[in-house]
Amino acid sequence: MHELPVAVSVNGRDYRGVVEPRVTLADFLRDNCGLTGTHLGCEHGACGACTVMLDGQAVRSCLVFAVQVDGQEVTTVEGIAGPDGELSPVQAALKECHGLQCGFCTPGFVTSITAMLRDNPNPTDAEIREGLSGNFCRCTGYQGIVNAVHRVCEHTDELKPLGQQ
Repeated sequence: MHELPVAVSVNGRDYRGVVEPRVTLADFLRDNCGLTGTHLGCEHGACGACTVMLDGQAVRSCLVFAVQVDGQEVTTVEGIAGPDGELSPVQAALKECHGLQCGFCTPGFVTSITAMLRDNPNPTDAEIREGLSGNFCRCTGYQGIVNAVHRVCEHTDELKPLGQQ
């Protein structure tokens, strides 16, 4: 199979590679960029563990081919944390509200919540549950995650940076 060039900005850093057309964005991020925060669960787009932001929109990176993102901006969970590694408001709220356990699904939730709050900074319980319906967690009850989203919303001064990550 022939290979194609890919140039993409990930978390503000430029990455270039040559990949087979069938390589997913998730695999490109993990294997070519060394960014292992994007997790692969089902590899069918159902679990949400591989969620990243592509030009600001939450997408399942297991369903997107790396060659499709040539020239675009990708934000992974590594790019959501603060510049000195401090937790983002979403990450801090998940920790504070016990919205995570084993951590496997956490990167997808962090990315999905960050994108959701950028578009809707004060969602209702129903909107939160709908917005996160594509992310599955096998360890927690979802109430801690919903509580974490509300906690972030209580600190609306911290929401502006969410869309600028």
